[in-house]
Amino acid sequence: MKNSPYMVAVYAVIIVVGILFALPNVLPTRTLERFPAFLPTNTVSLGLDLRGGSHLVLEVDGADLLKERLRNLTEDSRRILREAEIPVSAVQQTQQGVSIVLRDSSKRNEALDELQGLVNPVGSAGRDLELSRQGDDRIDLLLTDQGLHASISSAVEQSLEVIRQRVDQVGVSEPTIQRIGADRILVQLPGLQDPGQLRALLGSTAKMSFHLMGDPSMPTGVDMLKDEQGNTYPVLNRIELSGDRLTDARAGFDSNTNEPVVNFRFDSTGARAFAEITRANVGKPFAIVLDEKVLSAPVIREPIIGGSGQISGSFTVREATTLSALLRAGALPAKLTVIEERSVGADLGSDVIKKGVFAGIAAFVFVFLFMFLLYGRWGLVANLALALNIVLTLAGLSLLGATLTLPGIAGIVLGIGLAVDANVLINERIREETTKGKSALAAIDAGFKRAYATIMDSNVTALIGTVLLFWFGSGPVRGFAVTMALGIVISMFTAVSIVKVIMLSIARRRRLKTIQISPLFGFRLVPDGTRIDFMKARFIGIGLSILLSAASVALFFKPGLSYGIDFRGGIQVEVETSAPADLSVFRDRLSALELGEVSLQEFGDANHLLVRVERQPGGEERQTAAVETIKAAVTNIDPNARFERTEVVGPKISGELATAGILSVILASIAMLIYIWVRFEWPFAVGAIVTLALDVTKTVGFFALTGLDFNLTAIAALLTLVGYSVNDKVVVYDRMRENMRLYKTMSLRDVINKSINETLTRSLYTSVTAFLAMLPLAIWGGNAVESFAVPMVFGIVIAATSSVFIAAPILLFLGDWRARRQARVSARVRPVDVELV
Repeated sequence: MKNSPYMVAVYAVIIVVGILFALPNVLPTRTLERFPAFLPTNTVSLGLDLRGGSHLVLEVDGADLLKERLRNLTEDSRRILREAEIPVSAVQQTQQGVSIVLRDSSKRNEALDELQGLVNPVGSAGRDLELSRQGDDRIDLLLTDQGLHASISSAVEQSLEVIRQRVDQVGVSEPTIQRIGADRILVQLPGLQDPGQLRALLGSTAKMSFHLMGDPSMPTGVDMLKDEQGNTYPVLNRIELSGDRLTDARAGFDSNTNEPVVNFRFDSTGARAFAEITRANVGKPFAIVLDEKVLSAPVIREPIIGGSGQISGSFTVREATTLSALLRAGALPAKLTVIEERSVGADLGSDVIKKGVFAGIAAFVFVFLFMFLLYGRWGLVANLALALNIVLTLAGLSLLGATLTLPGIAGIVLGIGLAVDANVLINERIREETTKGKSALAAIDAGFKRAYATIMDSNVTALIGTVLLFWFGSGPVRGFAVTMALGIVISMFTAVSIVKVIMLSIARRRRLKTIQISPLFGFRLVPDGTRIDFMKARFIGIGLSILLSAASVALFFKPGLSYGIDFRGGIQVEVETSAPADLSVFRDRLSALELGEVSLQEFGDANHLLVRVERQPGGEERQTAAVETIKAAVTNIDPNARFERTEVVGPKISGELATAGILSVILASIAMLIYIWVRFEWPFAVGAIVTLALDVTKTVGFFALTGLDFNLTAIAALLTLVGYSVNDKVVVYDRMRENMRLYKTMSLRDVINKSINETLTRSLYTSVTAFLAMLPLAIWGGNAVESFAVPMVFGIVIAATSSVFIAAPILLFLGDWRARRQARVSARVRPVDVELV
């Protein structure tokens, strides 16, 4: 029973490296700048909810892309046939392609050969277009599904580059711009306080073109376009000059009117074309169009041969700056629709950090004192392991380049509570081995061996939940899953490996003959030798649980859950007013906007107002348009009001989030139960299934009763509770299985009672530490984690009691049923005596 020096050296290296990677997170920047080059200086990145900023998810508009693709295909078809001198009667767009009618049917094969040049390969064997003959004089060019998907993928890649250039134009530091899924782009810009500017910068296609004016009475070839003031212009749909020829665009001021304008310059080809157009159309109006909206329509007074011009349109300074940035970066290949928008003010982020850190420190202090009270000096060893767990988790986040969010802090705090579970299991096992008369070293060795399998089972079930949470979650919820998973994996190292090395070292150095793990001041929540007949109250426990679950189901239907913006879509704005808010005034003004149902509530204090507006009809664009209307109305009431947080979730993303959230809970439950079925027997799995269903329904009922927002954070709470509930049952099940092998003649009821009593200390201590870890978050964590911490405090109590009063009785019922069934089978199959002659 000696510690291997090589093993101890490896552990020491891991701890030292972990401390080095975690250290930069607590040192000031000036100190880090003086660090030697070979030392790590990476720090954990803070999420937008902690440092402030804007978060947008944009989706390529497939319909707009198809429209643009068909328009280009129509123009290219006309051009190719014109250059080949093949006369056509008509070239018309169809729903999925272009239909061409030839004047001379004898030219059909020649036309097919010429048009074949428009077909491009896609993938290994696909094509983006299909040419088909319809009669003698008609040819159809049809877009294939492969071609459309390839166009969307290409548009996303091009859009990524254009967005990066646009963001660089406004000088935002440390932006996150990445592709998510097949047709979406995530943009996160820390520190940007005005999401409206970001939306204007990224949501505009910025396709600028120059057109001549037409006659509104013309049947074809004229589009009636409007400007910002609503004036209508008859614009020829033929593009005289494209904005692709621009080489520069800068915001400035008109020398005569002193109004903000945008000065632009063409390349040499564009300059020549612009000069020819203006020379041939002196005295005629000329429209400058951006995304099918007229910016200005000046009359050409004289030829413009210098290759530069000016756009004026009653711009504000910000609008002129944004427009010039858009034109410099270039046009997007397709329209991008904002389907999700979230922004957090820097002041609010700073306040959230203070609350999160304070709650985390309070949780650690509570758990530290509780462990010291339970196990005395050996509790200090467990606390050292907890401290190392936090340090190594921070080092892991730095090494992975992960982003820390407030739910991530909640994950670390909860990880502290769950990491205690392994220490409690080990200490209680060592105490049991000591009472059997084993020496100190033998008790330590046996205690760790017996606890190891249980620790593995409980941690695997918890990891299943966090993996699925990461898989189906998004944003801060993923941050929670990452910190939880890191904490669980690292706790296996600190609670098992490190603690064992320390305990063996202390026992050998002090030459302990026996190891006494006793509480400080004789404090024990469960006295030694406790023998409670829990199964005597099995009918009361199950009956009461079913009654509460039935009431929870009723609460689910009425009054129902208060679905958060993640699931129902819509708009949510947190406002800090300069004086105590008069809700009646705000309600009257906002209701007059005709945006549908508007709900207002104070939170925190009278100067903080939460505005919620229902999902707007008409798609994602209407959601973002309504935000500016709401902010304008609030500013009219209180010019000094500050918008601390804005969330806009469109109907598409809210439906996806709801589906993913529900699916993650279901799949996590199934995966954990399959694991239990494999590791134990089917009665154990059935008991866990029923118990989980009752635990989840009670928690859902708690949400309905308290009116807490049921959002992505709530889904994280449900998944964590499912994992915690299964974790608790695995520990009890593991002891039951062990006792069934040891006491084969003992009745199942006595085995279950004995197992519960033996694990009661562990279950109670683990539940108390998890409760103490979450309580500070529930009290001081703030609105951002309220939907997680408060239900967790409730759920920990429910999960702990359900293991004793629901899961165990169900196992007893199933065991007795199986025993009676086997007895009936044995009675039917009686032995037959055969006399041999």
